[in-house]
Amino acid sequence: MKITVVGAGAVGATTADNIVRSELAEEVVLLDIKEGFAEGKAQDMSQTAALLGFDSKIIGVTNDYSQTAGSTVAVITSGIPRKPGMTREELIGTNANIVRDVAENLLKHSPDIILVVVSNPMDTMTYLALKATGLPKNRIIGMGGTLDSSRFRYQLSLRLGASPADLNAIVIGGHGDTTMIPLIKHATWNSLPVTQFLSDEEQQQIIADTMVGGATLTKLIGTSAWYAPGASSAAVVASIVRDQKKLFTASVYLEGEYGQEDINLGVPVILGKNGWERILELPLDEDEKASFAKSAEAVRNMNNVLKEIGAL
Repeated sequence: MKITVVGAGAVGATTADNIVRSELAEEVVLLDIKEGFAEGKAQDMSQTAALLGFDSKIIGVTNDYSQTAGSTVAVITSGIPRKPGMTREELIGTNANIVRDVAENLLKHSPDIILVVVSNPMDTMTYLALKATGLPKNRIIGMGGTLDSSRFRYQLSLRLGASPADLNAIVIGGHGDTTMIPLIKHATWNSLPVTQFLSDEEQQQIIADTMVGGATLTKLIGTSAWYAPGASSAAVVASIVRDQKKLFTASVYLEGEYGQEDINLGVPVILGKNGWERILELPLDEDEKASFAKSAEAVRNMNNVLKEIGAL
């Protein structure tokens, strides 16, 4: 078993670290375009093996995709964040070129690979990876909803004074501050609806805090988060390589599900050895359906930029 992580920045390195600690594969390849960067991160992680007791091997490589040959899964974290003064079109254009190049190079050396996309804008980059590679839809997965759902459970745990492990709560829709939909009416605390323990005002505050979870961290630490994104990516990989059949929210290609076509959006899916194996359609109320349609419209507008700049 081999797993590749492309991008040795904070998110990619944390993803790789979680994967090797969990011994999800005999070999993990960390790849980056910056000379020596991935090699240094991999060596640093390898030096924790004797202390943490894992046997997985991790190697760092500089832009040599031949080293990724035979990978079962690859996590794509490469790309740039939006900078002050940068237009949406510029961000999408730059990251589209990066993600397309990465996906095509991975596929060249590992034709049976499953791709987990983390690069932003995540839903649009997942859609691009699907269209650019022609892979079966079940082998292209956007990670964002898994992270958003984890942040939702965190916010619920603060208000309830509960363990996050005792909470079941998911976020659907686009992976963005204005497009995600925390489904608080479906959230449970060991099978009990959380709405029984929260006022309407508290529920709305939890939803609002969840939606700005990423922006809040960026404001506090001056850059995007990495611990939770890295753990979320590794959890998705674990369910695939161990065939755990776990339920996660992931950005997958919809063909009529939830009333949407030709788009990647976050919905509940079962993840196993074949990638995403089944979409679960939840009984949404009219407000939730309207929010999902609005989220889809926003993501579709982002996808249209790909066509405008000739990336599709």
